[in-house]
Amino acid sequence: MRFLWLAAVPFAAAASADMIEPVFETPDAARVNLGWQLFYDPILSGNRNTSCATCHHPRFGTSDGVSLSLGEGAMGLGPERKIGAENVPEQRIPRNAPALFNLGADEFSVMFHDGRLEADASQPDGMRTPLGSEMLAGFDGVLSAQAMFPVLSGDEMAGHYSENEVAQAVRLGFLSSPGGAWDRIAARVAEVPEYRAQFDAVLGQGTEIGFPQIANVIADFIAVEWRADDSDFDRYLRDGAALDEAAERGRVLFYGAAGCGGCHTGWFQTDHGFHAIAWPQVGPGKAARFENHARDVGRMRVTGLEADAYAFRTPSLRNVTKTGPYGHNGAFATLEAAVRHHLDPVASLQNYDREQVVFLDLDGASDWKATDDAAETARIAAANVLEPVVLDDGQVADILSFLEALTDDRWQVGRLGVPDTVPSGFPVDR
Repeated sequence: MRFLWLAAVPFAAAASADMIEPVFETPDAARVNLGWQLFYDPILSGNRNTSCATCHHPRFGTSDGVSLSLGEGAMGLGPERKIGAENVPEQRIPRNAPALFNLGADEFSVMFHDGRLEADASQPDGMRTPLGSEMLAGFDGVLSAQAMFPVLSGDEMAGHYSENEVAQAVRLGFLSSPGGAWDRIAARVAEVPEYRAQFDAVLGQGTEIGFPQIANVIADFIAVEWRADDSDFDRYLRDGAALDEAAERGRVLFYGAAGCGGCHTGWFQTDHGFHAIAWPQVGPGKAARFENHARDVGRMRVTGLEADAYAFRTPSLRNVTKTGPYGHNGAFATLEAAVRHHLDPVASLQNYDREQVVFLDLDGASDWKATDDAAETARIAAANVLEPVVLDDGQVADILSFLEALTDDRWQVGRLGVPDTVPSGFPVDR
């Protein structure tokens, strides 16, 4: 689904088949409230010290304000997160923590930067996941299913090797089997009387609490809390309300000469596809523990297809002004730098400024192994699909004004926010 909006196209065309207004379901309030508490509760992590909110916090636009997060072994939030004296993180999390806006809309059927979890009617429960036939049943959809993977990552939430019962189960490969990692996490939650009572209220008295039931209510919370579809651009689409002059010039460029609308299409500015745009590789790369490279080939790691090398999912641009650093690895700290990269990706890659990244201190981190590899840089450049575009500084500023018009601050007002406490009694990251 692609379209090109030109300056001569009247507003009425915005309501064409290419601009279909998103559909959101309305989850039950009790389920949302339960998911809210679990989202902020460290009980879901192996060492009971990291919650979903640690890397997806409203203070940082539902991300964490750094290029690549530090999970297990660090403390605090965002750029102020620090490494503890013991149990030091083994590496940075290889990919940037994505924002969570509008994931409750039915069009979001692909999760993660490489799409390794996506809706697929031919698969059990209607989704394809890295677990294949080992996938647990009972997830309401891809938004709930994605919650099961961070809790299995030693670098993110599970913990290192065998330092707790969850990490031990992960290390031994016991994930979805009875008594495996997900069962152990679910058992913790079920043992908390307040959680047990709330699940009884939403599922029925005595209903078994498994990890799918936990993930389903977390998904309900995400869908409601971070719905963001009341920006100036939304009002332009729905009602014809005029954008300010700079944003309107930026809109015309975005969907016209600048070519942004080729991939950033639809109501939320994403085709949900995968594209290689010569993005610089920073950080540890996406590799198994036995591999010693720092590459990240993106979608190819999922499909095995050479044509998918270095391709990553097109992100939605809603609230994009709030969600930096940008890209699958946060290689660009500012939105302007990310926009300028798109103008000539190969030249940008070859002249990449390493000062762009926002890294937390981590002794021994191999952050520039791929960046320093001339052959790897050449491979990334060769996969690029974007042609250079010439824009002057004023036009870039206009595009940035249009991107600002995609901001909906309503999610910060009148929603649940950050809870003061959670039923487990563990501290809440604020």
